[in-house]
Amino acid sequence: MTLTFAIGDIHGCLSELEEMLGQVETYADGGHVVFVGDYVDRGPDSRGVVERIMAGPRGQGWRWTTLKGNHEEMLVRAHDNGGAEMVTWLENGGHETLQSFGGELPEAVVDWCRALPSIHVDQYRIFVHAGVDEALPLEAQNDHDLIWKRYRGAETGYFWGRHLCHGHTPVSGNPQTFDNRTNVDAGCVFGGALACAVFDDEMPEGPIEFLRVPALVPPEDRR
Repeated sequence: MTLTFAIGDIHGCLSELEEMLGQVETYADGGHVVFVGDYVDRGPDSRGVVERIMAGPRGQGWRWTTLKGNHEEMLVRAHDNGGAEMVTWLENGGHETLQSFGGELPEAVVDWCRALPSIHVDQYRIFVHAGVDEALPLEAQNDHDLIWKRYRGAETGYFWGRHLCHGHTPVSGNPQTFDNRTNVDAGCVFGGALACAVFDDEMPEGPIEFLRVPALVPPEDRR
């Protein structure tokens, strides 16, 4: 059996990320980890999260896929365009990110955020940050839906015969599965948890288990 681990929105919560990676590495001696985006903003240590993920897996037998979230997109737009784009980013957690980097974003980090893919597809599943547009072919999805769409209820879909796994929208009860869609954003930076869905790569169903790391620092103490 081979496994895929899909980790939800991190938002600068480095301590919870390290704890989750420890859980994942205890669960299996190898596998595929998919990060569904939103590594930066709002939390206390965006720099630490980015540097940890950029460094890649520490053990043999692991591979990582790192997807783009809307907060990575906002960071890149703010860097490239300034002005209103910068204001939007700063008002949505960018202040905390800049502070963690000492007031200036390294070009290597901006380039890394810019180059992140927006979708990963395997035999049985689709991994994105936010959602998909079923009116378009799978191979013709656009970045706006992939990193900005919201599923606020129990919506399901055809999803081209696959299971859709995403983050982006923290709602009460996450992580949870609605038929053939799983939302792994459990709102860690808001005092919830960092969540991970575990998938059996040989089975076309949803997650076989969820892993959770409760938020270690209350939201009011993060700044």
